[in-house]
Amino acid sequence: MKQPIGVGMVGYAFMGRVHSQAWRSVGAFFDLPLSPSMAVLSGRSADRTAGAAESLGWAAVETDWKELVKRDDVQLVDICTPGDSHAEIAIAALEAGKHVLCEKPLANTVEEAEAMAAAARAAAARGVRSMVAFNYRRVPAIALARQLVAEGRLGQIRHVRAQYLQDWIVDPEFPLVWRLQKDKAGSGALGDIGAHIVDTAQFILGDLLTGVSAITETFITERPLADDSAGLSAAGSAAATGQVTVDDAALFTGRFAGGALASFEATRFATGRKNALRIEVNGSLGSIAFDFEAMNELWFHDHALTAEESGFRRVLVTEGGHPYAGAYWPPGHGLGYENTFTNEIKDFLEAIAGGYDPAPSFEDGLQVQRVLAAVERSAAEESRWTAI
Repeated sequence: MKQPIGVGMVGYAFMGRVHSQAWRSVGAFFDLPLSPSMAVLSGRSADRTAGAAESLGWAAVETDWKELVKRDDVQLVDICTPGDSHAEIAIAALEAGKHVLCEKPLANTVEEAEAMAAAARAAAARGVRSMVAFNYRRVPAIALARQLVAEGRLGQIRHVRAQYLQDWIVDPEFPLVWRLQKDKAGSGALGDIGAHIVDTAQFILGDLLTGVSAITETFITERPLADDSAGLSAAGSAAATGQVTVDDAALFTGRFAGGALASFEATRFATGRKNALRIEVNGSLGSIAFDFEAMNELWFHDHALTAEESGFRRVLVTEGGHPYAGAYWPPGHGLGYENTFTNEIKDFLEAIAGGYDPAPSFEDGLQVQRVLAAVERSAAEESRWTAI
């Protein structure tokens, strides 16, 4: 029998639901070296956490994450909370000898991320592994894009265009949820979705950004308080409002260490766009283009072909030889958003069993955090070029 590994998850909202689906399903698709057990779920409300545990498949409940970390039946802690609690939970878990999977962005500040990376280095020396959950690395088409670049199929990389476009807070009556509060989220579109395109671009290129010039904007500065913060008064009057303290959109240019130029756009005000993580990479020998709203497709231009034959062609990334795709359905039967998390957990468990550090590491998460901080500094100083 495979060695079991007990999982304790902190947080059960959007990310908690997705991670739960991945923990439930990963063994059905991959021949794993370890057998994950969904041991315990932690949340602040006993009733809500118990209800979530029942519906999501967790065996037990804790209302204090510190108690979860202490449990003997937990060897791996999965952190699905807002960014303001990542550092405290992750460091405590690593020091307790628990492997840690932490949602992105790694932290709310560079200082917190540095402390987490230091704890991860110390834990790795004792055989304890950690990984930050940049799930888009596990989209088969993005993994194939990385493979094409690594093989030199695009030649010298010259230009990158990356966008993450959403529209879920366009309505001014949308409430002041935690993602719109700097003390909980760290930043707005920049950290929430901008972090993804920074990591995705660096992953595909196998290269790091060295500097940025940025502008950020908050289009709606005041919103109704969420029901769980204020809601209606006793007399039934309209809810109070609060200040939005994060960015709604961030645009920045950058340069990679290898010389490539880049442009990045992260916004939650792109009306009509739901989850459009888009990236195009142009090289001397070819280009690739990807849009998550068509996540099973990668567009590839081979510039070595004659002008009469060349042009972007669609690659349907569902063949058995494509990254991850062979574990699922017959060719042509596409994967979905949830499968990226299943792939992520598979890779993490293999790293734990194999005794090697997984990627993206906490060091990778720290580097992304440094890019986000440089963007904020540049935007605060009239788009001044800011080194990372």
